[in-house]
Amino acid sequence: MRTLTTKLIPLFLIVFNVTANSQSRRVADKYFEKFAYLKAAKIYEAVYQKGDTTKYLLKRLGDAYYNNSQTEKAEFWYQKLVDEKQEKDPSYLFKYSQVLRSNGSLKKSDSIYALLNIEMTAQGGEKYLNENNHLQDFLNQGDQKISLRNLSINTPFSDFGGVIFEDKVYFASASPKGEKKEKLYRWNNQPFLNIYKSDSYFQQVSETKTDSVFELENKSILSPNINTKFHESSPVFTKDGKFMYFSRVNFNGKKLGKDKKQTVNLKLYKAERIGDDWGNVEELPFNSDEYSVAHPALSPDGKILYFASDMPGSIGQTDIFKVEIKENGYGNPINLGKAVNTTEKEMFPFISEDNVLFFSSNGHRGLGLLDIFQTKLYDDGSFSQITNLDFPFNSKKDDFAFYVDSEGKKGFFSSNRSKGKGDDDIYSFFITDIPEVEKCYEYITGVVTNKVTKESIPNTIVKLIDDLGTVLEEKLTDSRGNYSFKLECQKSNYVVFAEKRDYRDPDSKKVSVLGEEKDKSYRADLVLDPLIVGNQIVIKPIYFDYDKAFIREDAQYELENIVTVMNNHPNMVIKIESHTDSRGGKTYNRKLSDRRAKSTRDFIISRGIQSYRIESAIGYGEDNLLNHCDDKNSRKCSEEEHQLNRRSYFYIVRGKEVTVDNVKPTVIDKKGYDKQKAMLDRLSKFKSRKGRKLRTKPEDDKCYRGKSDCNE
Repeated sequence: MRTLTTKLIPLFLIVFNVTANSQSRRVADKYFEKFAYLKAAKIYEAVYQKGDTTKYLLKRLGDAYYNNSQTEKAEFWYQKLVDEKQEKDPSYLFKYSQVLRSNGSLKKSDSIYALLNIEMTAQGGEKYLNENNHLQDFLNQGDQKISLRNLSINTPFSDFGGVIFEDKVYFASASPKGEKKEKLYRWNNQPFLNIYKSDSYFQQVSETKTDSVFELENKSILSPNINTKFHESSPVFTKDGKFMYFSRVNFNGKKLGKDKKQTVNLKLYKAERIGDDWGNVEELPFNSDEYSVAHPALSPDGKILYFASDMPGSIGQTDIFKVEIKENGYGNPINLGKAVNTTEKEMFPFISEDNVLFFSSNGHRGLGLLDIFQTKLYDDGSFSQITNLDFPFNSKKDDFAFYVDSEGKKGFFSSNRSKGKGDDDIYSFFITDIPEVEKCYEYITGVVTNKVTKESIPNTIVKLIDDLGTVLEEKLTDSRGNYSFKLECQKSNYVVFAEKRDYRDPDSKKVSVLGEEKDKSYRADLVLDPLIVGNQIVIKPIYFDYDKAFIREDAQYELENIVTVMNNHPNMVIKIESHTDSRGGKTYNRKLSDRRAKSTRDFIISRGIQSYRIESAIGYGEDNLLNHCDDKNSRKCSEEEHQLNRRSYFYIVRGKEVTVDNVKPTVIDKKGYDKQKAMLDRLSKFKSRKGRKLRTKPEDDKCYRGKSDCNE
């Protein structure tokens, strides 16, 4: 008998673990179905660590992060799904290839596209060829027009750049200076680059205000203090107008400096304004003969200098770095990391007034060679998802040196695209509003309020979700708790969803937009239930089976709220009290409630909360009844009255004072998601899409685009 019992113990443990895992997974499913993707992901990951590696779990983990734009984590779980489980569902192959592209893994993404083609053919569909030719929203929301102009000052030689400083536009050009025996750059047999400036004006090309272009005239070269007989380019100016940073080859005024391989690299220089000229040119201290440093850009506050370099610590051929500008010098250069840099080239950074980093790369998914990309820079050093600006800013050729003015209305980029005037040309763009009469919009609006206090809740994340569960857009409520989503008039079904730290389950409402009436507003008010009330974390009652202390599935769902609050407040310490009704003996009830309190404590600890953060877990049995249902009146009370006494309290001992919200809405590529949604719809019906074949990206060997031979 003893031997039989011993053999049964491992089997019991296996069954127990499987049951517990299934229960936790169902809890995560509830959060997932309520669009609380990140909360669901945390539980799914805990279930995975306990041994559940099924296809279902991997799909849910990948989707939870995919639907919330966390592409790196989505890639991790989709990789396991495809590589370990041999998943061949076209919709998952498509999503996996998308996140690979987004994260810069171009070759692997191409291989998944190839596998997708094979599977589509095998399952009766046609091949899917990569298509990514939609117009990126850029600084507009579809109600503005972008007018481009190949500038009249462009020449048959290389012209690029373009920044506005004190009503003048500065740029680089290889146009001949007209000097006798002018030196030529041997790589392209053109004169060396110099920095020029021009006046600007608007030219109306039709009777409508939406058809104006931004032009330059009266080109003049800067003085020899800045321009030498070799390359200079990429000027950028401090806001006070006192200093200019620019790129120059490694030239000290007498001879070219070379590295060990006899290559002349690029360096950054700083010039001081002296009257109407520039002088006191000095080399920046982190330059080196052994690597290139070029393409300067300044943060909006002027405290950070960004640049491109292939210095030690680079991830690829050239990376984007930043360095702090101090009163007495500079900090140490810092690589922006894999969120921005790839194994290929990242160059020409520019930071807009609203702290968006624009840069050129041939390592992220693009339309041709170098493309222009954008990402939001956050105060904590993180970045939003990298977004390709697409047409008209990008083409099949090189597109780079992006600049936009402080108002976000006009600017420049450079390209060697077809039908240009020469090598590289400067293109201006001007953004004008399209009269609202030409557009039809409807709105989803509402207010988010506190269920307990009835007060509005500011800074609450509100999400707009499509019928596939994809987050299309995120907003923060204003100071009065209001939000609004602007939608083009078309019939669609949406879910609006609100969540905020230290509130229980998100609230959501379904909204069916008819798309029939301009400016029609659909109301969807949302209510959030606070988890912290006074000195308690308040959740719904957690139930136990009769005479048991095991944490049931519905109790797990509620206790996840305790875990969430404690994760939000790392210094928080709580104590747990459990109570029973009066039925049963007092001593027994006290012991039962104590087991339940400790079982509750153990569950919270199992979810990653350190044990010292739970000061005590004590059961008080029927000692503190909330109503008249004592032993004397026990039989007179209803089940609901008895239930009122079966409860647990979670008192905050200390740590509640950490209440600062540090949330920011995710930057959602609305157009990109529209594309993905359409693609997933079509995949399910096995319809093909025709698009461009992927192109290889040959090296760009011009020295002013990065490290290469710049010898005389």
